[in-house]
Amino acid sequence: MFNDKSVLITGGTGSFGKELIHHILAEHQPRRLIVYSRDELKQFEMSQIYNAPCMRYFIGDVRDADRLKQAMHYVDYVVHAAALKQVPAAEYNPFEAVKTNIHGAQNVIEAALAAGVQKVVALSTDKAANPVNLYGATKLASDKLFVAANNMVGPHPTRFSVVRYGNVVGSRGSVIPFFLKLIREGATELPITHVGMTRFMITLDQGVQFVMRNFSRMQGGEIFVPKIPSMLMTDLAEALAPDLPHKVIGIRPGEKLHEIMCPADDSHLTLEFDDHYVIKPTISFGFKADFSVNGDGQTGAPVEQGFSYSSGDNTEWLSNAELLKMVKDLKL
Repeated sequence: MFNDKSVLITGGTGSFGKELIHHILAEHQPRRLIVYSRDELKQFEMSQIYNAPCMRYFIGDVRDADRLKQAMHYVDYVVHAAALKQVPAAEYNPFEAVKTNIHGAQNVIEAALAAGVQKVVALSTDKAANPVNLYGATKLASDKLFVAANNMVGPHPTRFSVVRYGNVVGSRGSVIPFFLKLIREGATELPITHVGMTRFMITLDQGVQFVMRNFSRMQGGEIFVPKIPSMLMTDLAEALAPDLPHKVIGIRPGEKLHEIMCPADDSHLTLEFDDHYVIKPTISFGFKADFSVNGDGQTGAPVEQGFSYSSGDNTEWLSNAELLKMVKDLKL
């Protein structure tokens, strides 16, 4: 899929970008791999590890439309991973999140159209489904922009799709590294926001592979959602520190008890495949697409009316042993 192709990753120095580049270099022979990000130190450090002849490093911000258009010359595929992701930071700096997550998304769309990019996959989050915080609201707006962009393509070959998934195990600022830090510092208890709180859990490797597969599956306008396990936060804390008691501190601003990836309000648009769901676009485009059969020839079926895919009523759950294996494999 990526052989002899030019691929640009916005936010390419982040955890996802690094893992994606690792996979592409290991499994494909791209013509160019372009890291687009605003942090020169991270780019320098990354270039010491990923220095294949195909690698290119562009300093730039997704807020800068002109720089994006320069970077996308002769690019075939784009993965849009750049975002302001921290919920509290977005609450305290709302318009900064709007400028990066919404205006930045539109800049990526316009640059891709201007350059004649073939395919764009934008990363989303479970927080974009029925959002209760600003970060989720900006990502919902971003999702809508990328889906609707397929209505702007005209004669262009460009197609846009979205990938939405849950908490990445071990990602920076997430609960597992936070708990492990407390444990190593000799904490006598672990803070739990609510005894019934659940979250979807996915590894970075699984997220990257899902994104890569959807480049061949996509037709344009879909929101792809992987089938992944859930976990109770109390079970997560018990797995990491069986002997430590829990202190309930209450749900923080912008948090949900359970996360949702396929809302019930979208059940009439949702198709179930073997290992993922697809939420079809609500609007029609200038090109015809049968979303029940994807680009890989896999077939999906409509879900029941009122179906929702929630971390609280998931049919697949992560065991304590499985979580500990993930933590060990990731060397957290």
